[in-house]
Amino acid sequence: MAGGLVALLDDVAVLARATAASIDDVGAAAAKAGAKAAGVVIDDAAVTPQYVHGLAAEREVPIIRRIAIGSLRNKFLIILPVVLILSQFVPWLLTPILMLGGAYLCFEGAEKVWAKIAHHDAHGEDGAAKDEKTLISGAVRTDLILSAEIMVITLNEVIDEPFWSRLAILAVVALVMTVGVYGVVALIVKMDDAGVSLSRRSGGIAAFGRGLVKAMPVVLTVLTVVGTAAMLWVGGHIILVGTDELGLHFLYEAVHHAEEAAHDATGPLGGLIGWLVNTFFSAILGLIIGAVIVAVLTFTLHRRGKDDEHATPEEPAAR
Repeated sequence: MAGGLVALLDDVAVLARATAASIDDVGAAAAKAGAKAAGVVIDDAAVTPQYVHGLAAEREVPIIRRIAIGSLRNKFLIILPVVLILSQFVPWLLTPILMLGGAYLCFEGAEKVWAKIAHHDAHGEDGAAKDEKTLISGAVRTDLILSAEIMVITLNEVIDEPFWSRLAILAVVALVMTVGVYGVVALIVKMDDAGVSLSRRSGGIAAFGRGLVKAMPVVLTVLTVVGTAAMLWVGGHIILVGTDELGLHFLYEAVHHAEEAAHDATGPLGGLIGWLVNTFFSAILGLIIGAVIVAVLTFTLHRRGKDDEHATPEEPAAR
């Protein structure tokens, strides 16, 4: 009896060590894969503050919380099951689906650029108070695309792992990225409140607080611009890489050659300059694709509106 108990405890200890090693492996793989997706995470953090820019201060954090919850739903209820199933059975579908999402990001970014040029709201609100439900749904839709790219980038790094390891790694990355992104966004949008609190103190702390209050509107405006640029850049980059994976190499190769030429010509700054060149051309491609989609939708809706105006009212039904 005692020998059996000792054997059982020994088996439990072995299992515990194996589980701990597996957790360590998952954590290391998640950290490595997450690092590959860091660029998209930065874009996500830049895009999100624009959705609460101009809202009442007391509504900022609740809205960010609701967007974060929507982001978790996106990742765990939609993206995670879909990418795992597709990667297991039809992995070739991942690229076209991701490209459709990239086209949507291009459209969103181009629509905001057009709204700025034409001096009207991108969604037809014309300066009216933002509808929170519409705002949150728009933010969650955009998050769906950015989160999908994060998950697909992560999946590409762990595609050779067993199914359950892939699931665990993707789940860890999804949770950490969401908490990190929206935690940072909440801190950014509440910095002005922190500045007000500091400004009530004395000396240099009060001066710093007042400076923070003055700076935050500028910071949020800059983040709005960066967020729009990020939509174009990320969307364009998704399509650029996708066309290459589908066999249309000329666009990707042209940008890649320009990136390498910039890298080789700028010495120690080559990595940064090469990245900027790739980002610039990705954003230009995103703007062109987005502008085409905006033009097609505008023309279609305009024609439909005209047809509705000139439609002959139906005769009342005979009694």
